[in-house]
Amino acid sequence: MTEAPEIAEIAALVGNPARANVLLALLDGRALTAGELAYAARLTPQTTSGYLARLTEARLLVLERQGRNAYYRLASPLVGRMLESMMAVASDGAPLRRPRWRGDPALRRARTCYDHIAGRLGVALADSLVARHRVVLAEDGGRVTPQGARFLDAFGIDVAAIDGRRRRFCRPCLDWSERRPHLAGAVGAALARRCFELHWIERQRDGRALTVTVAGLRGLAERFDVDLDRVPIA
Repeated sequence: MTEAPEIAEIAALVGNPARANVLLALLDGRALTAGELAYAARLTPQTTSGYLARLTEARLLVLERQGRNAYYRLASPLVGRMLESMMAVASDGAPLRRPRWRGDPALRRARTCYDHIAGRLGVALADSLVARHRVVLAEDGGRVTPQGARFLDAFGIDVAAIDGRRRRFCRPCLDWSERRPHLAGAVGAALARRCFELHWIERQRDGRALTVTVAGLRGLAERFDVDLDRVPIA
């Protein structure tokens, strides 16, 4: 026996559809109150409170207090990676078990996956960086090349200052809607932050979908040679 939570225990917690909805509501990396999570998961406050206690006890969530307010967030990028990976596995399952696409093209076009960019935009950015030998991605990790470091520095990302000690520096993350990798890890998070700073992308209300702004469309084309209208749908 180990002291860590058993796989079956974690699977049971995530396998409940209502608790899964609570976790997925936090997959954009933000912190939400119990009331906001109840609304997102369409649960009563009492039910949500019990679920949050169990998820926090299992260290899937962490509780942060600011004054009178209490906020919940995913405990680590590892939890976000687990959720995204489970969605990718489910999407490749038997047809009756595959999650039905809910018809929101904005979510598939661009969304957050914890703190990095996913969807067609995330995959297109990864493809651009790999094709130009700025990033090398392998099945179990990745690295930024010297020319990639120069490119990202010019883009406003100080690669040398990125802290890769607390999480993987650079890695692929299988995109569950596109079935291909987008860029994750500390480098992927830094890329997303820079796109937010430049107002290339903006969060849409009540969800993980991102809006690509007019400035973003122009900047993506000029800097990364990414045109979302030309990106094929998987």
